[in-house]
Amino acid sequence: MSDATRNHSSTADDTSRQVGRFAYDGLDRVLHERARLGILTSLATHPGGLPFNDLKELCALTDGNLSRHLQLLEQSGLVEIEKGYDRNRPLTTCRLTRQGRARFLEYIAVLEQVVADAAAADGGMAAARSRTSAGFSPA
Repeated sequence: MSDATRNHSSTADDTSRQVGRFAYDGLDRVLHERARLGILTSLATHPGGLPFNDLKELCALTDGNLSRHLQLLEQSGLVEIEKGYDRNRPLTTCRLTRQGRARFLEYIAVLEQVVADAAAADGGMAAARSRTSAGFSPA
């Protein structure tokens, strides 16, 4: 077997083991939207939940926009919304469900893999740039 055939065969084997390597199936579309990611992150950092208005401020959303995103997250089983009163004033509290926290943490793990893969690729590119620019001098 020639070196070229062996190298091609090795590359093909590496590629077949890599099929779907960068598909990132764990990037759940429900969680991946910017506003919902902000909502889930805010709620993850406040395990006791947050009042609607505090969540609205933290995420820089309007009442209607936040309501719509919370509705979708609630339908997906990720958040629970509790309506009550505080000193005779209506109070809506939002918090992550157990399932929501678990799915959020799984999602974060996938994002961390994306960052690691990108950093590894950038490191390889940076090394290649260093090698090519080492002998380069502008005219």
